[in-house]
Amino acid sequence: MNKNKQICWANSSFDNSDIVVLGIPDESGSHAIFSGASAAPDHIRKISNSNDIYVEKKLLCLAQPTKGIGNVQVHDFGNIKKRQISNILEKILGSNKIPISIGGDHSNTVLLLKAMAKKHGKISLIYFDAHPDFVSHTRNYYGSVITDSLDCIDVKSSIQIGIRSPEQEELDNIKKHKLKVITPFDIIESGIKSVTKTILDTVKDNVYVSFDMDCLDPSYAPGVSVPVPIGVESQDATFALKKIVQKGIIGFDLMEVCPAHDLNDITSHLASRMIGEVISSCKV
Repeated sequence: MNKNKQICWANSSFDNSDIVVLGIPDESGSHAIFSGASAAPDHIRKISNSNDIYVEKKLLCLAQPTKGIGNVQVHDFGNIKKRQISNILEKILGSNKIPISIGGDHSNTVLLLKAMAKKHGKISLIYFDAHPDFVSHTRNYYGSVITDSLDCIDVKSSIQIGIRSPEQEELDNIKKHKLKVITPFDIIESGIKSVTKTILDTVKDNVYVSFDMDCLDPSYAPGVSVPVPIGVESQDATFALKKIVQKGIIGFDLMEVCPAHDLNDITSHLASRMIGEVISSCKV
């Protein structure tokens, strides 16, 4: 991969890395009103390099996330095809590294979860999204992620955050499987510290985090495939993310950024900063 296309956090070879970033520029599982999520991995890298690096006394300086990145070594693997996810994840996990994946549409997460479960067993999934993605009458697309991943997930120790646009079928499936859900109104009522404690009390081992950027209110992230008003604030979401990651995760993905429908690249820049905050909080 050309060096200028690497995300700015990348600073290491694969063998020496603790975290491996990979792009999955695939939206073949999307039925979204806005297309273009396949452009997100490279665009987030571009914005990462233009907005999170500055020049001071002729030296390039990285805009550090809170608490800095410490000694964490990060390698940008480049972009892969959807059909390569299983084999590439096997290589990454076999080397005891933490994968951070950038999509693409949310259906890519199914293959990521299957690969993670093959290595770790049942997963405690923390799923940030405006939609439950728990449709079951239709399969293998971005609205059936949870249904398609049930064999990989320990539902009792999993949780969804930011849900506010469910279909009746999804509500029925949530009730049937007793999946815990936190809405934006729950966050307002209880506060992000209390909600984060609930998240951490719910999950067990093998914690995987999947973050659909439409979890956030469109005022913070307008450039997504399916924007939904009355969402989570970016500060609250990032606070929770950092606390989750500090406790320990086995992987993270960020999906559904749609650069063509963004406003001054604020969604891609926020995605870049959130990835930096995740990296800065990782236990390795």
